[in-house]
Amino acid sequence: MSDKTPVLSWGHININVSHLDESIAFYQKLGFSLLLPGIPYLDLTASDGVNKMPSAAARALAIPVQSEGRACIMQLDDGFPKIDLIEWSDVKQRPPLGNADLGLVRFCLASQDLVTDYAKLVEQGVEFLSEPQATKDGKADIAVCVDPDGSLIELIQIYFEKW
Repeated sequence: MSDKTPVLSWGHININVSHLDESIAFYQKLGFSLLLPGIPYLDLTASDGVNKMPSAAARALAIPVQSEGRACIMQLDDGFPKIDLIEWSDVKQRPPLGNADLGLVRFCLASQDLVTDYAKLVEQGVEFLSEPQATKDGKADIAVCVDPDGSLIELIQIYFEKW
């Protein structure tokens, strides 16, 4: 690493949602817990009512100044990255990207027993694109679920002994 390379580490993944409470419940099914009922540096909270984002934060995120919303930070364990869920009340949004699109299209969570985890999630009403599928040479099994707004989350069980 050169002196010109920044020193970075994981922070969070932002997921815009249409209904914050519904999305919190969905991500709890995946094992996430609510870390903070808001995002303090954006001045957004999970409580109902008007939460206006400060002008400087809106400019940094290229969101219209004085945008309103609700938000929270969730975690899967004590490590990073965390996920930020933001429900905008006054910003026009487009549907999420799909697997064939450019850009960040999904994030991946590791499973120790994908078949069992898949069955538990289906029982709770979580939608999947397909049942778990074996990848080339049985090196991993994957299944992709869909959050309430269509964002994709890949679940993977890796068999390192086959690599």
